[in-house]
This record gives sequence, structure tokens and C-alpha cells, in this order.
Amino acid sequence: MKIIDISIPIYEGMPTYMDNPANQPIIKTKTHGYITDTNVQMNIHTGTHIDAPLHMIEEGETIETIELSRLVRSCKVLDLTHVNDRITAADLQDFPIVKDDFLLLKTKNSFGETSAMEFIFLAEDGAQYLIDKGIDGVGIDTLGIERSQTGHPTHKALFSNDVLIVEGLNLKEVYEGEYTMICAPIKLQNTEAAPARVMLIEGNLL
Repeated sequence: MKIIDISIPIYEGMPTYMDNPANQPIIKTKTHGYITDTNVQMNIHTGTHIDAPLHMIEEGETIETIELSRLVRSCKVLDLTHVNDRITAADLQDFPIVKDDFLLLKTKNSFGETSAMEFIFLAEDGAQYLIDKGIDGVGIDTLGIERSQTGHPTHKALFSNDVLIVEGLNLKEVYEGEYTMICAPIKLQNTEAAPARVMLIEGNLL
């Protein structure tokens, strides 16, 4: 059984959404004799994380309301490495997407071919296409599922249709196909997101 860790490591100086310095983690380690103790201060949208509706919708649901059964499940990785700038409905039409799928979008982001300011994202019409297909969730290999769209319509459309969003994946070593996903958010309460460790196992084991 092959397990692929598709999470982003957390460290000082790591990439952050739109190069925002406020999202940089601060890691302080102290050693007293044989005891080592570390404090970490970071934004919960830093690195690999799951967004909850409260992130973009007033009085939206919080992270602890997401059932783990929606995060430990089969998923499909779609190879979109040929796409430039944004993923549109036209880019998604040739994939065998069906109701209740959880999709992971692999793009040039995973190969360092984009910048923090010009990463490939899911456009509003692409999000609507996935909503119309009835998917359950979508993940992407960048720290934000959208940019350059006034009012964040991709986030809002997905949240309004109960579609889960996972951001900050690393899909460089993952081929297109079907996997078993284990997506484990930190057990925060009453927040709009949570950092997560995300792993894939080859094949659908569930």
C-alpha cells in the first residue's frame, strides 16, 4: 500500500497566500536541559487547510460541522497541468465527473511554474460547472482556490451549495486517477477553517 502525503510543510519563510507576511508562521523553540518546547503562531489558512462556509458567508457553518465521512473517502485527481491562468468550465468538460465526487485539481502550481500572485485557480464558471455536476468537494494545489475575482464568487458559490474546499495541496507526485483520501483537520471549534494533514492511498479502498 502506497501512501502519498500531499500536505505542505509548515516552516518559517514558507509560501503564503499572495505572499501575505501576516500569514507567515512564527516558530519559537526553547531547550532547557533535556526538555525541548516549541510554540507555533500561525494563521489557520497557512499551508494545507480546509475552509468552512463561515470563511466567506456571514453566519456560515464552522469547521467542526464538517462530517469526517466527507473527508475520509474516495477521490479523483484531475490532471489540469495544461491549463494557464484559470480553470474554466471548458477545461473540465472532458473529465468523467459524477455526482458526489470529491475532486483534486492538479495544475502547474504543484511544479512551481506559477507565482504567489499569479497562480492557477478555479474560475467562477468552472465552479458552477462542478456544482451542476453535484460534486461533494474540491481541492486545489495552491493556497487559495481563487484570485482576481471581485467578491470571491468561486468560494461563495461552492459554499452556498455545500461543496467542501481544501486548499494548499501538493500534487506533484500524484498521477491522475482514483485514490482513497484521508483529510484530517485539526479539531478546532467555531472557526472558519482548520489546518489539515492530507494523504492519498492508491486505489479506492472504501
